[in-house]
Amino acid sequence: MNTTAPTLTSTTRALAWCLHVLVVALLALAAGRAVADHRPHTGLITATAAACAVIYAVGPVLPRVRRSRRAAALWLAAVGACWLVLLTLSADGVWVAFPLYFLQLHLLPRRAGLAAVAATAVAATAGFAVHQGFFSPAMAIGPALGAAVAVAVVRGYQALYRESEQRRHLIEELTATRADLATAQHAAGVLAERERLAREIHDTLAQGLSSIQLLLRAAERALPRTPENAARYVDQARQAAVDNLAEARRFVAALAPPALEGTTLAGALERLCATTSTRHRLTARFHLTGEPVPLATAHEVVLLRVAQSALANTVRHAEAATVEVTLSYLGDHVAVDIVDDGRGFDPDRLPAPDPETGGFGLAAMRARVHALGGTLTLASAPGHGTALAAQLPLTPPAETEPEARP
Repeated sequence: MNTTAPTLTSTTRALAWCLHVLVVALLALAAGRAVADHRPHTGLITATAAACAVIYAVGPVLPRVRRSRRAAALWLAAVGACWLVLLTLSADGVWVAFPLYFLQLHLLPRRAGLAAVAATAVAATAGFAVHQGFFSPAMAIGPALGAAVAVAVVRGYQALYRESEQRRHLIEELTATRADLATAQHAAGVLAERERLAREIHDTLAQGLSSIQLLLRAAERALPRTPENAARYVDQARQAAVDNLAEARRFVAALAPPALEGTTLAGALERLCATTSTRHRLTARFHLTGEPVPLATAHEVVLLRVAQSALANTVRHAEAATVEVTLSYLGDHVAVDIVDDGRGFDPDRLPAPDPETGGFGLAAMRARVHALGGTLTLASAPGHGTALAAQLPLTPPAETEPEARP
């Protein structure tokens, strides 16, 4: 059982004040009529009514009465005892029974409250009958009807209060759920953006810096015997730095890759192969099959990034002499295949990604392709080269649209 009174709202405070005013008014009525009619024991009636008013006024002031049902019950018993004295002295005390019903139903447990109301109604009826000198059934109608009205009103109020509390709890749960959902969505958005940034940095700046590093190493090896070759490598490294600076600026501005500006995907891939062949000891050849169709920016970006990352891996790890890049339009799909004649590797024994040594390329490519509902296939074996194929449907899932703007 709950041992504390319900939290007061503006409505319950107004009802409580109405009850206070009613009690004081009825006590004042009993004392006033005793004085006006010059009844016997007028002074005692007035003192009893005043004492009852004082005891009643103490209850709402004491914090313990508001917080403990036990203390409230003791206070209510004191008020009831004083009321019984007043009822013994004056028939007008019967009217105070009505506000007592509400106090008993509000402050006492359900069964105890109903028992107290019934006892109060019986006492009011008996007291009034004693003062009148006879008893009739009509004397019991008033107290009984007042008790019934009090029970109905209090039970109705309690039902409304419980419903209001349930609604308040539901609103609080809904608010908390919405806050949790917003937090989860924010965290998911942050994670998705972090993954997108990681893929972009790996496929652009990291690969560019790796290419610059290889070119500078080649220039270092060429010095001092062949300074003209060293100068060529340095110039290519400078051009790679310029290209990556442009990538970085487009990347910050969330624009399409500069390699796709003013050209098609086929043109960008052909230029990528030419640049790779110029900068490294590798012959990269481009092939186009099928009838080209306009592609969404998301498709072009993903396929270009896959080709860039795959060629970078070939340059760094494959020790290949040639690499074939094929762009294929396959009706409802478009695909890019990168095949080299390098040393190959065992796909089942790839090293774990490491911030120092890399290893994020395949995971980034797979994430990009899967985001557009495509597939990434890798085939390789030691000594037999590597073949990588990325295939995308021409109509990407709607939820992947943000990938269109890296």
